[in-house]
Amino acid sequence: MLLQTQRELVVEYGKKLVTAGLTEGTFGNISVFDRARGLMAISPSGMDYFSTTPADVVVTDLEGRVVEGTRKPSSELDLHRLFYQRRGDVNGVVHTHSSFATILSCLGWAIEPIHYLVAYSGDQVPCIPYYPFGSLELAEAAWDAMGERYNGCLLGNHGLLAVGGSLSFAFDAAQQLEFLAKVYYHARLAGGGINLTPHQLQAVLGKFQSYRQQ
Repeated sequence: MLLQTQRELVVEYGKKLVTAGLTEGTFGNISVFDRARGLMAISPSGMDYFSTTPADVVVTDLEGRVVEGTRKPSSELDLHRLFYQRRGDVNGVVHTHSSFATILSCLGWAIEPIHYLVAYSGDQVPCIPYYPFGSLELAEAAWDAMGERYNGCLLGNHGLLAVGGSLSFAFDAAQQLEFLAKVYYHARLAGGGINLTPHQLQAVLGKFQSYRQQ
């Protein structure tokens, strides 16, 4: 089976999306990129994560063409492939509908550097306006907001996107940015909060890429 290891990872981390409370039902999506082959393994559309097998995971090229698999790929295929096409440091993408990130996305609030975990994304977590799910416009807007600079983005009235050098890092980023969204929401309700200075942020930016032991 083509990209068997990557497909197994998609199955494993799909279950983690649910057990970690980062999505409900069949929503959200994840992918892994094999840069040597120029192919990605992406979760199938509308399937229960606990019923999905490696054979259900779809393999596509970066033009979105299905190379192997009988299932329909995630509707957010463009959201994944654009980052693999345009950033050489991205090999894993996670899109969630986690509660507090989604609340902030509905409020149109970017997350300011109120806590050092913002460094999973960069010096902030930008928020883009609403675009229809599954659209190329959504993917392009996320790219415009994140570019080479950020690993996370709030998708207006929708959810969260996290990218990284591995699926493990992208998942960690999605999980920690959800925690950050919760902190930021409550801090704003309490009257604001104190942002870290650029100097304080500089000490942690980039450190999380190698934080987790393999």
